[in-house]
Amino acid sequence: MASDLETKAKEAFIDDHFELAADLYSQAISLSPDNAELFADRAQANLKLRNFTGAVADANKAIEIDPSLSKAYFRKGNACYELEEYETAKAAFELGSSLAPGDARFANLIKKCDDRIAEESGDLLDQPLEKASTEVVSVESDQESGQILNEAPNEVTSQLNVKQKYRHEYYQKPEEVVITIFAKGIPAQNVAIDFGEQILSVIIDVPGEDAYHFQPRLFGKIAPEKCRYDVLPSKIEVRLAKAEPLNWTSLDFSKDSTIPKTVTVVSDCYSTHSEGTGSQRPSYPTSKPRRVDWDKLEAQVKKEEKEEKLDGDAALNKFFQDIYKDADEDTRRAMRKSFVESNGTVLSTNWKEVGSKKVEGSPPEGMEVKKWEY
Repeated sequence: MASDLETKAKEAFIDDHFELAADLYSQAISLSPDNAELFADRAQANLKLRNFTGAVADANKAIEIDPSLSKAYFRKGNACYELEEYETAKAAFELGSSLAPGDARFANLIKKCDDRIAEESGDLLDQPLEKASTEVVSVESDQESGQILNEAPNEVTSQLNVKQKYRHEYYQKPEEVVITIFAKGIPAQNVAIDFGEQILSVIIDVPGEDAYHFQPRLFGKIAPEKCRYDVLPSKIEVRLAKAEPLNWTSLDFSKDSTIPKTVTVVSDCYSTHSEGTGSQRPSYPTSKPRRVDWDKLEAQVKKEEKEEKLDGDAALNKFFQDIYKDADEDTRRAMRKSFVESNGTVLSTNWKEVGSKKVEGSPPEGMEVKKWEY
């Protein structure tokens, strides 16, 4: 079935039906989640859709499954180049070149990345304006599909035109940006998060529901190796380590963004400053056009967690956890001893009763305790 979907996806791609191709590849991946080729091919469809962060996420997954797949590095490099992450793109092209030494496209693209990196570092500022403005950027073809992939950086447009299922907020410190995604009761195994040089990719894929994608190109660069995230009962908390201590004026990158302001710490409070301006109190921007009382929000989340209604074993476990948390040391010792010695059939809070004797098991009515024979 997965192979049939893959064939249809390739046909849709050749006919320039890129959205259909991406959807068919997604269906094939759901049936064959360990197929690196499918992720690499969906990355190519995402490139054509200009969903560059999605292409990076797919290429990373393909590389994770099969580190020897050269086309996955090729497509990751293409996507990072479009996102103007030239260092990351160059690294991907270099790895791809080592796996496919006969493919001249990699050397070509590595050189273009070097040129862009040099421009960013100011090494090419002395070039004549006429030369810089008339530079011709070539295009590279993906030989396997026969399609042309434009390698020149273009204005990044809206990458995902889907309605966001979960609300998110964020705030920042001098050294990090903290994003909270309010997704309640999501199992950790259904959350996939990747960090790039200036990319965040969050995918929540719960069986029976449409997958949630949150893949912004970030305002500033981050240190992926220092980033981390936690999946909590009522939210997902993502901590982005800033590459530089700059004040982000928004979460998403924009060509129209103002010059970032340096963040300094004064008397344990955050302040911002820029040349020619005085100190001012910090603002904590969010994805909603209103100010957020973070203390109130945190209290609300804790209240929701405390009042969350559970049933069955979950409710029973929480009941005992609450008892244990607020109990004195003798009560805790009684609970541990009775639970262990009775093989989980007795839970006593009376240390005087259970402390001086072994607690025998007490199975539910209609059941009996049996000892294992070795």
